[in-house]
Amino acid sequence: MSMNFERKLPIPMEVKEMYPLSWKAEQTVNSRAVEIRDIFTGKSDKFILIIGPCSADNEDSVIDYISRLREVQEKVKDKIYIIPRIYTNKPRTTGDGYKGMLHQPNPNEKPDMFKGIVAIRELHIRALNETGFSCADEMLYPENYRYLSDVLGYVAIGARSVENQQHRLTSSGLDIPVGMKNPTSGDISIMMNAITAAQHKHTFIYRGWEVHSEGNPLAHAILRGYVNKHGQSIPNYHFEDLGHLAEMYFVSGLENPALIVDTNHSNSGKKYLEQPRIAKEILHSCRHDADVKKLVKGLMIESYIEDGAQKIGECIYGKSITDPCLGWEKTERLIYDIADLL
Repeated sequence: MSMNFERKLPIPMEVKEMYPLSWKAEQTVNSRAVEIRDIFTGKSDKFILIIGPCSADNEDSVIDYISRLREVQEKVKDKIYIIPRIYTNKPRTTGDGYKGMLHQPNPNEKPDMFKGIVAIRELHIRALNETGFSCADEMLYPENYRYLSDVLGYVAIGARSVENQQHRLTSSGLDIPVGMKNPTSGDISIMMNAITAAQHKHTFIYRGWEVHSEGNPLAHAILRGYVNKHGQSIPNYHFEDLGHLAEMYFVSGLENPALIVDTNHSNSGKKYLEQPRIAKEILHSCRHDADVKKLVKGLMIESYIEDGAQKIGECIYGKSITDPCLGWEKTERLIYDIADLL
């Protein structure tokens, strides 16, 4: 048999009992959930920044980075609502490469899934306790969501997962916003179908249970650009793209029309230094058209302590080991610039 069963892992309830949230942390998650919901439903006009490293590869540097965000958040809190990225599992186009802290708590050591489950839960809890942030993570494996279901403030469904049935059905049972990215092919209808599925009720099998979901009215769109048949990156953050999506939402009948625009990935051609320019162009589009402004709830930005990326083993503190990220000095300046433009 080509699959070797290593060991039975503890179920989410057991891990939560081993690594519980404090009462204060629970209150933080709940109060932030209300604030985030109000933005997506239009009760608040604050602008969301889902911002942080491409992958959370090192606990101390991630907490260091998020602590810096906390200081900035206090200065822009009247206009901007920050949701830090703690992405603990990473999809790989070819299957090769670092798959995230869930697989390897230490990128230089072999995979250990139990240590990974513990590490990602401890990291999210530490962010809550030390910075007061409930954070965003990508739901790469729907069955693993329950390990973090009590700590997260936001979930993203990646471009390679958005057409998957289990991702859509699981998203329909979440109580927090779920962002559906357009697929790597760029077919916006696939993303809109995913949002529709996530907003509906379903009955399905989840972790060995028959479950019934109520639908998630906070499921929404993320535009991240796409790749054409020649392998070229094509952006979809321009004014015409935003206006077209606003029209699609208008005829769809979906609840709470909302869009987060990813300033990296194929929107930047992975040229991370383009992110500030792209962010400002999106804000200009919002000023130009009321429907676009109402639709765009925020931006997703890849940012860390040091500019760029490094190979595993180079050990430069606070530098990405997956996609290149915007460094801290440029990030801080960008956040203040965004606040000034809002």
